[in-house]
Amino acid sequence: MEPVMYKKIKKAMGLFFVIILILVITTFVFLRQEKFGKLPKGERLARIEKAENYKNGSFQNLSHTPDLPEGVSYWDVTRKYLFTKKNDSKPTEAIPSNKTDLQNLNPDEDILVWFGHSSYFMQIDGKKILVDPVLSGAATPLPFGTKAFMGTDIYSTDDLPEIDILFISHDHWDHLDYETILKLKPKIKTVICGLGVGEHFEHWGYDPAKLIETSWNEKTELADSVTVHTMPARHFSGRGLTRNKSLWVSFVLQTPTKQIYIGGDSGYDTHFAEIGQTFGDFDLVILDNGQYDEHWPYIHLLPNEILTVAKELNAKRILPVHNSKFVLGSHPWYEPLELLVKNNKVEKLNIITPMIGEKVNLNDITQTFSQWWHIVK
Repeated sequence: MEPVMYKKIKKAMGLFFVIILILVITTFVFLRQEKFGKLPKGERLARIEKAENYKNGSFQNLSHTPDLPEGVSYWDVTRKYLFTKKNDSKPTEAIPSNKTDLQNLNPDEDILVWFGHSSYFMQIDGKKILVDPVLSGAATPLPFGTKAFMGTDIYSTDDLPEIDILFISHDHWDHLDYETILKLKPKIKTVICGLGVGEHFEHWGYDPAKLIETSWNEKTELADSVTVHTMPARHFSGRGLTRNKSLWVSFVLQTPTKQIYIGGDSGYDTHFAEIGQTFGDFDLVILDNGQYDEHWPYIHLLPNEILTVAKELNAKRILPVHNSKFVLGSHPWYEPLELLVKNNKVEKLNIITPMIGEKVNLNDITQTFSQWWHIVK
């Protein structure tokens, strides 16, 4: 007869392997949901493999971009997020807003309306433009994950008019939202995105003829004298366990009367100065300002970098985004805007801070905005 202890160990090991098997199967099934999209294949993958910055099976940044800075381990990051208290990571009351009716705009208006985080609508020279729309109230595939702050989800896809151009900077959950993209399908005329991102759209039922996938430093000519230059960014991509199979980008949007920089997500690098030297002055630059952390300093702009970037881009106005809707970093929710305004007391650049839904007049460089985050607890 086997000793009692041996039987207990054997039973415990059997239970352990059953649990592991259940976790593996659950993860496999979870990752096969439609919302995760698809990795590039076929002709799309063949085109990707010819890209200059695609090496060893994945896209690369211009500069070496490690996951963590030197001297920091994954255990350091895990310990911080499990055991360090986050002070003021989210507001305790609703974020203020001022909802603009986007369905009934004067067609002669040139405006921008921010939806929180990195989502915004523009009407310029008659074109209706949408960038990285996340209107589902979440920035994660997990049902218990990152939820939008109170008061930030005042817009739904029903509030949007027909969209001439949808820009997608990369395929992360807080920029490419499955629920939003699915509901928008009947309203979208053209999608412009980085190489590989179109595989998600095609998998979700979008007409391939509406998809324009571009590489860095590619130029796209559209109707009515609208030109889009797809430019570099310093970031990464991926919706599941596989990273960097699609390209992360920024955009230079040129219309008959405006030149605007759509920054997406990017850490500091040489591309900002090069873009400024190539394209000259920008009427507006839209830069990520939030969700930064000392543990990932290479993939988002830090508070002491954004003004440097704005000057390198020859910005007449700066709109800071990637803040005030989701907790994705460890800083207080209001810190990105507060530090930017504080740092700007010396530089005195034209930073605009609209509330969610507030209309930004793109023809009025003197328009002023409140520091609305001061009234939120």
